[in-house]
Amino acid sequence: MAKREKVLVAWSGGKDSVLALDELQGMGEYEVAALLTTVVQDYDRVSMHGVHRVLIERQAESLGLFLEKVFISKGATDEEYESRMREVLEKYQRVGVSSVVFGDIFLEDVRKYREENLSKIDMKGVFPIWGTDTSEAVDKFIELGYRAVVTSVDCNVLDRKFAGRSFDERFLSELPAGVDRCGENGEFHSFVYDGPMFDKRVLHKKGEIVFREKRFCYCDLIAVEN
Repeated sequence: MAKREKVLVAWSGGKDSVLALDELQGMGEYEVAALLTTVVQDYDRVSMHGVHRVLIERQAESLGLFLEKVFISKGATDEEYESRMREVLEKYQRVGVSSVVFGDIFLEDVRKYREENLSKIDMKGVFPIWGTDTSEAVDKFIELGYRAVVTSVDCNVLDRKFAGRSFDERFLSELPAGVDRCGENGEFHSFVYDGPMFDKRVLHKKGEIVFREKRFCYCDLIAVEN
């Protein structure tokens, strides 16, 4: 049997990360060394998605995978982010990890940015769901039995009422025209708490919904003990 390639999986805790991991596991060619997530240390939350670190840790535990956290400061510059990330990547490179897996689907500039940064340390990117039709991707996500909640929305394109909603057929049917069903343009972000790869559901309750940066609405998710 051929030796599987060791990889890190870039991890936000949202549906695209989960879809990429699901697809990757089905290939049988890769061994996941760890999930790799970026945490804003001032808030102890995952950047962009705004999810508490403890929920991502429980998510990883349920998936049976180690979670490697990269801590950055509030308002971190690209230089800080890239420096912190490079330190962690080089650590894994020394134990045989050569690639990082991403859940990107069609944003060419984002893919180019990732690949260029990885190439600086002789690593490469793997994009298992790249080019997938986003409507097909969300249909597959739901059909497979994954369950998620919408943690943040860009209020420039979506009403704040979408924050905190279950990511399901009803949510999708109510999206305005022009909004990508995967939120690939940043229209919304999500947290996946259950599904076929999970050993157990990540228990949580919904907290307050807050408006920040004059643009984004976040639904606070609070961890609940089992």
